[in-house]
Amino acid sequence: MSSSDPRPPVWVGHVTLRTPDIPATRDFMTALGMRFLAEGEGFAVFELRGGTHLLLLPAEEPGSGIAYFDLMVEDLAATHAELRARGLAPSEIDEGRIHSSFTVPSPSGHLIKFNSTHVSDQPV
Repeated sequence: MSSSDPRPPVWVGHVTLRTPDIPATRDFMTALGMRFLAEGEGFAVFELRGGTHLLLLPAEEPGSGIAYFDLMVEDLAATHAELRARGLAPSEIDEGRIHSSFTVPSPSGHLIKFNSTHVSDQPV
């Protein structure tokens, strides 16, 4: 750990999402703005801001409810409008106390939640 680097010394490395349709979910995640990195037999990998990687893994059945991770964006309203223009059916924006948010249904069966940002003014 470098004391001259003002960023926190750790971050989330990998999160996973299980899906019965990796190709459709791969295309969906790319449409959300994730950077596609690689795929192989039974997996796909994406890179997000901060170096976090999303791994798509196979599932027998579709998931349900909100995914085990959420996403934060700089401009929630602009992201909402862009995803709607792409035909991805985002929910209405819920104005929350800490975050405003909306969800988008994924081919995995999960809802992907988008939150307004609340990162600190420190480097991350």
